[in-house]
Amino acid sequence: MKTIRIGIFGVGIRGIYIGRDAMLAGAQVVAACDFREERLQQAVKEFGSDVALYRTFDEFIEHEMDAVVLANFFHEHAPYAIRCFEKGLHVYSECISNGTMAEGVELVRAFEKSDSIYYLAENYPQMKFNREMKRVCDTGTLGKILYAEGEYNHPGNPFDVEFKKDYNYFEKHWRNFLPRTYYVTHSLGPIMRATGATPRRVTAMAAFAPVTDENAPTASYGGDRAAVIMTQNDDGSVFRFTGCAAFGAHHNAYRICGTKGSIENLRGMGEQVMLRYNEWERPEGVRDGLYEPDWNDRDEELIRQTGHGGGDYISVRSFLDCIREGCQPEHPFDLHSAVAMSSVAILGHRSVLSGGQPFDIPDFRDESARVLYENDRETPFYGTDGSEPTVPCCSHTDFAPSETQRRAFRDALGIE
Repeated sequence: MKTIRIGIFGVGIRGIYIGRDAMLAGAQVVAACDFREERLQQAVKEFGSDVALYRTFDEFIEHEMDAVVLANFFHEHAPYAIRCFEKGLHVYSECISNGTMAEGVELVRAFEKSDSIYYLAENYPQMKFNREMKRVCDTGTLGKILYAEGEYNHPGNPFDVEFKKDYNYFEKHWRNFLPRTYYVTHSLGPIMRATGATPRRVTAMAAFAPVTDENAPTASYGGDRAAVIMTQNDDGSVFRFTGCAAFGAHHNAYRICGTKGSIENLRGMGEQVMLRYNEWERPEGVRDGLYEPDWNDRDEELIRQTGHGGGDYISVRSFLDCIREGCQPEHPFDLHSAVAMSSVAILGHRSVLSGGQPFDIPDFRDESARVLYENDRETPFYGTDGSEPTVPCCSHTDFAPSETQRRAFRDALGIE
């Protein structure tokens, strides 16, 4: 069987980790592209001296390869995915698929003209407890699914300078302008996968609590700690979830409720799940209560070597399997699911800015829906092309870090 050749666009921490997992799964990393020299040299250490190094995407995309990992800036994947589609390259896109609604339209239109496989690189559905929730949902024993919750809660120490050097290393970096609804796939992806539902209407509200310590080295314009998002879905169910939240202690928590029972992972309880049924509807021979599920996977030893609870390896392996089998991924890793999640992120923030007003989530398989958004380029981010934000990133639209905090940020990171 031919070895799949992978190129990685953006060889920061995530790009490096994905490359490692691709190699574990039998692929070859043949090219790497980044504008930072130290990252390219790290790619050589990780992938070998034969890996080709590029500093521009125009050069990189001409390399002989089968697939591209998009691990560049969070909000700038769509234009590069489209370039890959035009070259007949398969795409593994790290987190949201499109940063604006117009890019979602362009992405779908370009995809329909191509033979490329598109895989949303969302790894949290592949964590052990989330796989178990899907397995139980698939048995039908929970009854009709009515409600699900997803929380990705990742507080950060505002004085952690080393984190900032790796993850938001200049003032106009996207993380400093990230609305709380945008980083949504870690909370929404697992409950979409387990239930099979897709959001069709969204409303959201934010909790504002900025960093107030004047000594904190921060350039973040996102003063919200969390956005609580609700959707009505295509099967009539309701989801409640966060984007990337920062309240209480760190946790990833998920809960799915049907007419007959429910399953959830418990905060602070590792990989255990709690499965419960109504007493009069408990199926015979079904194990319930608190337990730790099994992997039941042929690659358990490899899974345990990788990050995000093993989800990193499984996600990359699934992408490579799609290439080998010539098929698109299942929901919610396919392109239309990815664009729906990005629409939830974008329109959820508009709901925050409008006081919780609901917005319909368009289905871009329908050309009439695309026409409504084909010129919608509103964004809270600066672009690497020099473009500026067109909407505020915070529910308090005039919020900004103090000049003292920004100076401390520049001093800590050695920025002139």
